[in-house]
Amino acid sequence: MLFSNVVGQQGAKSGLFKMWHNNVFPHALLIIGAEGTGGLPLALAVAQYVFCENKGATESCGKCPGCSKAARLEHADLHLSFPTIPPKSGVKANSRHYVQEFREFVRQSPYGTTYDWLQHINAENKQGNITAEECNEIIDVLNLKSYEGGKKLLIMWRPEYLGNQGNKLLKLIEEPPPDTIIILVAEKKENILSTILSRTQDIKLGPISAADIADALRTRLDTDPARAAQVAHIAMGSYTEALRLVRHIDNDLFPEVRLLFNNIFTNNGIGIGKFVEEWSKAGREQQKNFLYYIVQLLEQAIRVRYRPDAMDLLPEQEAQFVKKLAVNPITDEGFALMSKTISDTSYYIERNGHAKTQLHAMAIRLKYIIKGLEVPA
Repeated sequence: MLFSNVVGQQGAKSGLFKMWHNNVFPHALLIIGAEGTGGLPLALAVAQYVFCENKGATESCGKCPGCSKAARLEHADLHLSFPTIPPKSGVKANSRHYVQEFREFVRQSPYGTTYDWLQHINAENKQGNITAEECNEIIDVLNLKSYEGGKKLLIMWRPEYLGNQGNKLLKLIEEPPPDTIIILVAEKKENILSTILSRTQDIKLGPISAADIADALRTRLDTDPARAAQVAHIAMGSYTEALRLVRHIDNDLFPEVRLLFNNIFTNNGIGIGKFVEEWSKAGREQQKNFLYYIVQLLEQAIRVRYRPDAMDLLPEQEAQFVKKLAVNPITDEGFALMSKTISDTSYYIERNGHAKTQLHAMAIRLKYIIKGLEVPA
């Protein structure tokens, strides 16, 4: 994995390079960020950089044997640990049983979730785990000499799945053998043993900017720029969510948003009825994405009201729509109530509420809010 393949996170990348070039790279690193922010891809990029034989200032060469083996997750001194299930009855869960599957999973979806991974190995409803036996094996393996004479590196994806057996690793994390780097990749810091946290140095990943997500969708998936911008704003900083949305958003959502609000502002009951009739036939995911997109536009309008320069990378039509909403006499409380109304509608649709009824009720409530009237119960 090249650093250029990691979407956004320039601050984290810069911090890692600074530590590396100043010879203060930690022997135990905790990369922590919410799902979809790129913790695992960043750890894999670090691994490839460590093993690269011709590394530059801010990137591995991508061509040397070290890079090739690290990119395939086949480097002899790259060790991997991740949540697994017992492969069969009577056999303990262990990452070494699933190395090939993990390589394939990362190749297909480096931004995949833990849930995606467990489904990839047919875990179904079984709970993933990193066992005490695996911890013992990690200790044994990292205390051996490196196979290729350089550094050894362990990436543990989701140390939250360790449980109390993680205490077995405390001495290793605190005082690893020479030329050994341990990288833990986590999403929920509060679920990691405090004894482990105290022995690692944090690299925190924030939400990925809409600009970086949109750029990645355009350049990597050849997504239409307008659609990429819409998805980037709906994704809320998660590239994983952006990839999911690209698969589920079938067309440009903005014309439908504009149509809905034109009907509401002009009190066009027939238009609202036709709109509701049409959207009640859409799939549930498409309905939810549409509603979430409206919420994002409302939040943009609030930002623009107080910071006119906060337009991000909205396409021109969306930008004009947001500006008009921002100068509308709707109060801030009204915007908040509109967002809640739309979010509640999405909630009920997700739980099999009758879509036509929910969408029609939502449109009526929005009309009341926009006119400054008390919303009927």
